[in-house]
Amino acid sequence: MHILAAGDHFVGPGLLAGAVRAELGGDHEVAELLLPWPVEPFGPVGEVQEASGTEDQVIEALGDAKVAVTQMAPFTKRVFAATPNLELVSVCRGGPVNVDLAAATEAGVAVTYAPGRNAGAAAEFAVGMILAAMRRIATSSAELLGGTWRGDYYAYDQAGSELGGTTVGLVGYGAIGSRVAKVLVAFGADVVVADPFADRAVVQADGARLVELDDLLKQSRVVSLHARLTEETRNLIDASKLALLPRGAVLVNTARGGLLDYGPLPEALRSGQLGALALDVYDVEPPPANWALRDAPNVVATPHLAGASRQTAERAAAIVAAEVGRFARGEQLANVANPEVLGRRP
Repeated sequence: MHILAAGDHFVGPGLLAGAVRAELGGDHEVAELLLPWPVEPFGPVGEVQEASGTEDQVIEALGDAKVAVTQMAPFTKRVFAATPNLELVSVCRGGPVNVDLAAATEAGVAVTYAPGRNAGAAAEFAVGMILAAMRRIATSSAELLGGTWRGDYYAYDQAGSELGGTTVGLVGYGAIGSRVAKVLVAFGADVVVADPFADRAVVQADGARLVELDDLLKQSRVVSLHARLTEETRNLIDASKLALLPRGAVLVNTARGGLLDYGPLPEALRSGQLGALALDVYDVEPPPANWALRDAPNVVATPHLAGASRQTAERAAAIVAAEVGRFARGEQLANVANPEVLGRRP
């Protein structure tokens, strides 16, 4: 079986190919393709929105491959049309956003994904961002390294708050949000959750409370976003929702940039409605040179790093390799984005 391992500088082609060979043994040809992400930002390719590399690169590298494993390669209508032997694309991301699912389904290609591959890394990072924003860790460090000693941060009206006893609202309770909740509960925080799909009994067992979104915003001193981006959740937190927050609240987004309406954020910070803002994701990545939040107070900003751990890359490779193993043995695939194609091919 001919397999393409289309990796990048995070989940490398060698890492993918090694995981596949370990799963299958040495009787299969595994070609490797290196794509430029994250040295070059991902972006739209063809009709898919988050991809790295070009359609021509992928078509040439695939050849007569039956299986492809990747993180960022674009799988578009044109790619599927040019590769009739392809039967499986296994994407090592939380969702196959670099794949045109309709085109894959029309071509009879099964598409799998890797839920939870970065849950541990992203949850740890989110908690770190919460602490950095609440206790001025990042901003005071930057000021000190710039030559300013901010002793006034010890003044009562400037001092940060502890997590213990603080109400923290989590918007979204999937693999990442639920891990964040457990850590925050261990800190002694009062954790509330807004997620229409969450199981109330599970949330309560984790030590948190399930509430409606508006109620969460009204009572939370810290709000951390962990929802998936859909048409329903796009700009979920806008000016009207920000106005519900207690004055001086902390807002953290390590999930998806599209969950936030970025327009009102600078003024919310300058007015004190937001006490601090911590971001790892953006509506435009990377933010432009004239980004309005560059000059806003109390902003912690990192370049989309929440999932960037070595364990995430290794776990991602193992997950897609396991799917290839199931495919090769004729077993049921674990995480299929288009299950209607299963059984269509002989």
